[in-house]
Amino acid sequence: RYNRQRSVCTTTVLLFFISVLSVTMNYPLTFTLPEPLSLSAPRELMPKTQEGQLTMEKTPSYFVTKEVPGRIHAMSKDTKLIVVVRDPVTRAISDYTQTRSKKPDIPSFESLTFKNITANIIDTSWSAVQIGMYARHLEQWLQFFPMSQLLFVSGERLISDPAGEMARVQHFLGLRREVTHKHFHFNPAKGFPCLKRPESNSKPHCLGKTKGRTHPNIDPDVVQRLREFYKPFNKKFYHMTGHDFGWD
Repeated sequence: RYNRQRSVCTTTVLLFFISVLSVTMNYPLTFTLPEPLSLSAPRELMPKTQEGQLTMEKTPSYFVTKEVPGRIHAMSKDTKLIVVVRDPVTRAISDYTQTRSKKPDIPSFESLTFKNITANIIDTSWSAVQIGMYARHLEQWLQFFPMSQLLFVSGERLISDPAGEMARVQHFLGLRREVTHKHFHFNPAKGFPCLKRPESNSKPHCLGKTKGRTHPNIDPDVVQRLREFYKPFNKKFYHMTGHDFGWD
């Protein structure tokens, strides 16, 4: 059974929550270019980092682009990497929901999921499906970085227990625990937490109106077939990360 959920980029949610910390952020999109830049170019595009600060760059496509691990390693082998993951079935539907909001005339989710629905052949070339094959992407990263430099954040827990997941993020980054449950206010209309300043009486700050779209109705049989498809990938991913995300 699939319970209709809301569409939200959990990577954006994480960055939104991190904004409370002493972190500077930039999005130059350098490592996914067809031709690699010189090693100095990504550094030059990043903002200057003051003492006591960390600099982060958020680009969700990095995790699934095969050239990126080697390029980042060549720039800085000590880079810490944070990846937000969620149930791959929910993630695929969320991806489709966001795309449909911009292109209302795209084919149905069901037709895009399968190469041949009668033969139960799923189209793994469709990015919405391919991205959720996390174990396959992680294998590329482990060729360059040890697991100790990667943190996998649960997209589900980032919504249900943001303070708990942010505690893990702060520990991983070597930061004092500044973001706690006092910084969050759940917005039932949006379906996810908003940020608030404990020392202020100002209204909680929520993500924009493009976040939190309700998912369309999807054929339950298609959802179940996708769940069966992802099971071996999920199992391998749990083993590789040492963490059961509870998607199955």
